[in-house]
Amino acid sequence: MSCNAHKLRPMTEGTTINAHLTPLPDKVGVDGLEDKWRAVWDEDGTYQFRNTRDRKAVYSIDTPPPTVSGSLHVGHVFSYTHTDVIARFKRMQGYDVFYPMGWDDNGLPTERRVQNYYGVRVDTSMPYDPDFEPPFEGTDGKKIDAKDQVPVSRQNFIELCEKLTAQDEKLFEALWRRLGLSVDWSQTYHTIGEHPRRVAQKAFLRNLARGEAYQQDAPGLWDVTFQTAVAQAELESREYPGFYHKVAFRFEDGTPIYIETTRPELLAACTSLIAHPDDERYKPYFGQEVYSPLFRVKVPILAHPAAEMDKGAGIAMCCTFGDVTDVQWWRELKLPTRSIIQRNGRIVMDIPEWIESEAGRAVFAETAGKTTFSARKIIVDKLRESGDLDGEPTPTKRMTNFYEKGDKPLEIVTSRQWYLKNGGTDKTLNAELIARGKELEFHPDFMRVRYENWVNGLNGDWLISRQRFFGVPFPLWYPLDEAGEPDYANPIVPSEDLLPIDPTIDVPAGYTAEQRDVPGGFTAENDIMDTWATSSLTPQIVTHWAEPDEESQALFNATFPMDLRPQGQDIIRTWLFSTVDRAHLENGCLPWAHAALSGWILDPDHKKMSKSKGNVVVPNEPIEKFGADAVRYWSANARLGLDATYDEGQMKIGRRLAIKLLNATKFALAIGREDENHHVGESAVASWNPADVTEPLDRAAMAKLALVVTQATEALNAYEHSKALEVIESFFWQFCDDYIELVKNRAYGTADEQGKAPSEAAVKSARTALGLGLDAFARLLAPYLPYASEEVWSWMHEGEGSVHRAAWPTAEPYAQAATGVSPEVLAWAGKAVEQLRKIKSEAKVSMKTPILSVALSAAREGVDAIKASMGDIAQAGRVVGRFDLVEKHAEEAAAADSAAVAADADAAGSAAETLVAIESSELGEPPAKKPKA
Repeated sequence: MSCNAHKLRPMTEGTTINAHLTPLPDKVGVDGLEDKWRAVWDEDGTYQFRNTRDRKAVYSIDTPPPTVSGSLHVGHVFSYTHTDVIARFKRMQGYDVFYPMGWDDNGLPTERRVQNYYGVRVDTSMPYDPDFEPPFEGTDGKKIDAKDQVPVSRQNFIELCEKLTAQDEKLFEALWRRLGLSVDWSQTYHTIGEHPRRVAQKAFLRNLARGEAYQQDAPGLWDVTFQTAVAQAELESREYPGFYHKVAFRFEDGTPIYIETTRPELLAACTSLIAHPDDERYKPYFGQEVYSPLFRVKVPILAHPAAEMDKGAGIAMCCTFGDVTDVQWWRELKLPTRSIIQRNGRIVMDIPEWIESEAGRAVFAETAGKTTFSARKIIVDKLRESGDLDGEPTPTKRMTNFYEKGDKPLEIVTSRQWYLKNGGTDKTLNAELIARGKELEFHPDFMRVRYENWVNGLNGDWLISRQRFFGVPFPLWYPLDEAGEPDYANPIVPSEDLLPIDPTIDVPAGYTAEQRDVPGGFTAENDIMDTWATSSLTPQIVTHWAEPDEESQALFNATFPMDLRPQGQDIIRTWLFSTVDRAHLENGCLPWAHAALSGWILDPDHKKMSKSKGNVVVPNEPIEKFGADAVRYWSANARLGLDATYDEGQMKIGRRLAIKLLNATKFALAIGREDENHHVGESAVASWNPADVTEPLDRAAMAKLALVVTQATEALNAYEHSKALEVIESFFWQFCDDYIELVKNRAYGTADEQGKAPSEAAVKSARTALGLGLDAFARLLAPYLPYASEEVWSWMHEGEGSVHRAAWPTAEPYAQAATGVSPEVLAWAGKAVEQLRKIKSEAKVSMKTPILSVALSAAREGVDAIKASMGDIAQAGRVVGRFDLVEKHAEEAAAADSAAVAADADAAGSAAETLVAIESSELGEPPAKKPKA
């Protein structure tokens, strides 16, 4: 997209800025600005999308929908600020910014919160109760045991989910508004809403029609707590304590062969022993058979390259299923299925038919229905008794798969699930998705490798079905045969114009409600889609993909593919990749051009903030304490892709910056307008024409401003918001501390100590440069400090609208004002004033103390620059007498620099200070102190 897109409203005609100045407040501060300007923005629709239909003039953002299953923490504020800075910048560049907000309100986190908040659980056998009242309304975060939760119907539970998420969304929106997010609040959605459900179901049906979605009975990862299947992208590997058990399998003659296992409770599920084909220890045994201990089931000894020769005994038992390697062996070696773990995590009740010995059947009967922990204890005791346990179990820690939100290790169970192709089983699709990743602009670019590593490491398609209740239903039914068995191979699908549907409530065409769940009738698909299966379609949801009305089609054409996906770097494998997959399959393109990836927030001890660690900071606290602009400043100082420490010290700096912007702007705008009480009570008009900047120092300030505008614009166009802020802030402080101090007397028209007043042109030059500069700073800082920037803009441009709809500064007018003067003139003048102040600080006298005479020396390149500003330097330093400047020769300057560095190696800039030095000086009498009132 070209950055020269149609501008919505240029701020100036030509290069002159015509300012309409308001009366000024007697006191300024950041308190109260948030409520004031938020109300104005809402009333004026400042951030509303203008429905531009030209794609080149639109900048569209796929905003992350936060999970509304609890409370936000300051890490959310951190990453969403990064997005908002870019949104505000693009809007000021003239784009019509499409910046919606969604709420991710379905899935396991919401269900768990609702269970605890209301004290309920789902019982699918219960009928809907329209008058149901939950036993609790909030439990202060305490977890209610399942046995104490009141059973409710699925529909009652869904209604409670919708009720609670609606309450949470209001709190979240209030926080985002206070932070100053420039979201278009008329463009909101929630992932369980009617439109998102229609999009998710429509996309699934099209995937199904193209053969990209399929169902399969297969082993899969299962969370026994949440009672649902878990996808590869949702895994979290954690260290888990256990014990190695050295167990004997025996040949026909009783000769043992030992394996080491951490899961002896799965001995009854053993299908084979497997070693590496190059392992000399076991080569002689490949193809032979041995008996499993206790159960005496005959199993073969096989070879497979995935066996690890240096792990344990080097030979492992393959059970169906202990881990994902077992699944690989089972699939590739075509082993029998001998599952003994149920979905509830307990051993099956019925004794398996492959256990034929009476002794083995008796042992299994003792473990039937037990948890894996209890079954393990029984099996280990039996192995001791039989003599098949060699020695005692030895402690170990192993990396085990957990569901990212779960508390117990995952099991692998066989079940019917829905899958979506993602390149895990299709090499052609995998290569296409790798190519999509190369098309995408990653910010920072080094994050690209995470995407590629994930896609290259996929070992299966995307499991998208979940055995839960609050989510988008699969829009399917199945015909039942005369025995009442479902025909899963021939699902009944609705037409797209009927979507969204709930198959547990709605009836398929050609059937009646009375035929539900009866032989010859139909039954509903009870599973719901994984929450990522909906969230992966956020670009299609917000841009109204595949909606039939003309307005939706126009919106889609103007906003898709989108420009930006901002998100956390930890969900590249889930949200980013799955969204790329869906757009590639459905739209044949990337869903967006850029991905901006934020790092994590660390606590002061440099540990990642998380609820489980108890080190989370609630975002309302720092906003209340320091203000939204200050918190945004801290957030924006962090670079994309890098972790940042929660730092209230930086927030204090941000608050000072906002206050300084207010004070500096008020000071400059008050010049020539104050009454005898320093009050500005009248409006005024000012014209700031770059051609009126005639003094060298003023032109140098404009030259530096032109450079800053160029550098900040380049950085923001490259999504380097922190670099842009650094450039802007650095010059802003130089502008305030050096430039304003140097020119304020001239701007006021104050005569010097000899009674000589500056010329009218010199006064106008200073006032124009101050106006141009502070007008630019209001715009440059607007993406970072929206409240303070809006306040000062309103003082300068009454009736001209928001600064956030003003044009982003361009370098040309400031370069024009500079007329070739170097920005170094300002730098040298600042160094000279610094030395004059140093005379007084070392003498411990007031800065108002006059300097009767002074001689400064400067390096050759600085002499002419300082001479060009001698009058302003003298006024700023209160030099009332002789003021000499001598050139310091290169050799002398170099020697002085070296001496300064050697004397104080830690003093930043010490060498630079010697470029201007005091040769001699004489102070006058300090001004008399005013008596205390």
